[in-house]
Order: sequence, then C-alpha cells, then structure tokens
Amino acid sequence: MTNKLAQFFMLLLATTTLAACQADSRQQILSMDKSQVALRTAQSRAFDTSDTTLTVRTVIATLQDLSFTIDKVDNTLGLVSATKAGNSLLRMTVTVRPRGSHQIIVRASAQERLNAISDAVPYQQFFDNLAQALFLEAHEII
Repeated sequence: MTNKLAQFFMLLLATTTLAACQADSRQQILSMDKSQVALRTAQSRAFDTSDTTLTVRTVIATLQDLSFTIDKVDNTLGLVSATKAGNSLLRMTVTVRPRGSHQIIVRASAQERLNAISDAVPYQQFFDNLAQALFLEAHEII
C-alpha cells in the first residue's frame, strides 16, 4: 500500500511539473507571437498606388540612396535584394506585392551577419525614405 501511495505521489508530482512547464511554454509562445507581430508591423508598409513596377524601381533607388548595392531584382516576383558593407555585412530583402486594386504592400527584411534585425529603427529609416521618394514620384517632382 505504501509503495502504491508513493507511486501515486510521484505521478502527481510529475504531472504537476509537466503542467507548470506547459503553462510557461504557452506564455513564451504568446509573447513570441506578440513580438513577431510587432516586428512584422515594423517591416511592412502599405502605399496608395497600384504601380508595382514603379514601386520596385523606387525601392531600388531608395536602397541605393542608403548606400546599398543591389544584388538581385525580380520584377515578376516584386523582389529586391541588396547588401551594404560597413563594420559588418548588412543584407536587406524587400518584397513588393499588390493588396487589392489600389494599394501596394512593401515588406523589408534585414539581416546583419546572418542574424535577423528586429530593431525597428533601420526599417523606419528605409520606409521614411521610400515614402518620400514615392511621394515625389507621384507628384512628378523628380
């Protein structure tokens, strides 16, 4: 009887321990989901235009203005890859895709030394410059 009681308590202890680990995992996943949403928000912008080709050309010009070297462009996929050499190699990949009939979604993803950049500042700098360039293009100022 004592042996069965000890087994029962061991099973109860193991179950409680596993349940506690599971709760922590759920919290980690929820916090990771929130950080992923924040990162995705920093990496993406919608622009009120339907001209994908013009947007890709403006992305290329913006990256060049920010001292990036264009490595690859695929107009069909709306993909631009660029690198910037400095203290370390910075790689940025930008995708351009339509959303509905009057908007374009631009998403940028940056890596430094093969590590994804989660800081919003580089993305903000890129999108500020891109928004200004698209504005100037739309109003035929440049």
